[in-house]
Amino acid sequence: MHSGLTPWPENDAARYRAAGYWNGEVFSGFLAERARRFGPRTAVIGGGQRWTYTELHRRAERLAAGFAGLGIAAGDRVVVQLPNTAEVFEVVFALFRLGALPVYALPAHRAAEIGHLCAASGAVALVVPGAPAESDRRSFDYPAMAVRVREETPGLAHVLVGGPTGAAPGATGLDAVRAAAPGIAPPGIAPDPGGTAFLQLSGGTTGLPKLIPRTHDDYLYSVRASAEICELTPDDVYLGALPVLHNFPMSSPGFLGVLHTGGAVVLAPDPSPATCLGLVEAERVTVTAAVPPVALLWLDAVESGAQAHRDLSSLRLLQVGGAKFAAEAARRVGPVLGCRLQQVFGMAEGLVNYTRPEDDDETVATTQGRPISPDDEVRVVDSADRDVPPGAVGHLLTRGPYTIRGYYNAPEHNAAVFTADGFYRTGDLVRRTPTGHLVVEGRAKDQINRGGEKIAAEEVENHLLAHPAVHDAAVVAEPDPYLGERSRAYVIVRGPAPAAGELRRYLRDRGLADYKIPDRVEFTDAFPATAVGKTSRRGLRDTP
Repeated sequence: MHSGLTPWPENDAARYRAAGYWNGEVFSGFLAERARRFGPRTAVIGGGQRWTYTELHRRAERLAAGFAGLGIAAGDRVVVQLPNTAEVFEVVFALFRLGALPVYALPAHRAAEIGHLCAASGAVALVVPGAPAESDRRSFDYPAMAVRVREETPGLAHVLVGGPTGAAPGATGLDAVRAAAPGIAPPGIAPDPGGTAFLQLSGGTTGLPKLIPRTHDDYLYSVRASAEICELTPDDVYLGALPVLHNFPMSSPGFLGVLHTGGAVVLAPDPSPATCLGLVEAERVTVTAAVPPVALLWLDAVESGAQAHRDLSSLRLLQVGGAKFAAEAARRVGPVLGCRLQQVFGMAEGLVNYTRPEDDDETVATTQGRPISPDDEVRVVDSADRDVPPGAVGHLLTRGPYTIRGYYNAPEHNAAVFTADGFYRTGDLVRRTPTGHLVVEGRAKDQINRGGEKIAAEEVENHLLAHPAVHDAAVVAEPDPYLGERSRAYVIVRGPAPAAGELRRYLRDRGLADYKIPDRVEFTDAFPATAVGKTSRRGLRDTP
């Protein structure tokens, strides 16, 4: 099958190699090299397991042999949908060892998304968690779903199940694959560093998500550079609070950056304050990452006293990304959690921005960072692709040594999303500061056009978050027969809810223009969420 990869132009590729960004390292040798360097150090803790680098490497080698016995070979695509347990690392590195391509799914995905991923990638196997215990009726039966997907997906030969296999007929447990392994997999052909290493999912704002092909060269450069920016050392302990096969907790710097430097990865089964702050205390976690709704829950849990008893003194860095973290919330991190905040703004397609250790507190609170690489090219343009004046808001376009040049097997979509000269249209509205930091003003689709007046949803949200009774806020557009669109604010409160009129007066008192005051205010207990836990604005827009 065609690789589906849109290559970088050769002159750009040569420049990135000459600069040392692309150094030829490939994922098939990544773990073996770290096991050689950091063998007895703890690599991963999770799901009741605690493995050293040597143990993780040996387990991945044995599982690779088992996969090879099933006929999985270099170039085969395998959809991996596993929770935050040590086994997920074993599976992924076993596939890399064979030169097979993991296709990363999230635990929240269901048959529609998984079936799409298997069909679109041409997957030969699907790896899912085990079935729930009979007494646990709340948990989802992944093996049963996977077997149904296989029945509807030509070419999907294997359903492989981690943990307890349950009773799903036609599924093979990973324990059985390990037991049948003849030893270790024979040496494979070294993959092309410029070839596809794995496939990720796009954000999927419309329809089913597109597949993102990431190469060994481009992705491992972003991992190494991220680890350096975040000042990781072998003594760091990283808490994976989000689904670790999502781009943010995988590579920014994520578990790959931590393994690259010889640190330990602790995997949380859920992102709740009790679970995660308890793990920070128990495992002396130094670095962790959260999306804004999760970070707000942690902050509130400590401030309210529910988790104030936790010893969080080991924590030096909280990364917040996946969506804009409002300045009002950002300023709470240091006083409440006692650690430094790092804002992270990026995308699975490539470009990642970080605030830096040397940035002042105001820059950290009010910007979403600056790009990883000196060769990240950023343009901020109007709707006609003309560069806007410095400091003005516009559409973000980017290209660089780790930003893809096209989605997997999607030529029509690529023609719309990439410019003729290779810039990726991110869909984000940003402005650039004189220091090169980006301030995210929202998504293009999140801008509300109220009778010709443009409202940036995140501006209004930031003002709402300043109210002492507001835990979280999201502002979306709703259709209006006279204005075209009007604004609706959804608010989650701490304690008793203020009246909607009180919130509107509060916004006016803060100097917000009348046309930006939400036309409707709705109080809710929770926002609909995407698979990784970010607020789903589409879900809010679709709410009657």
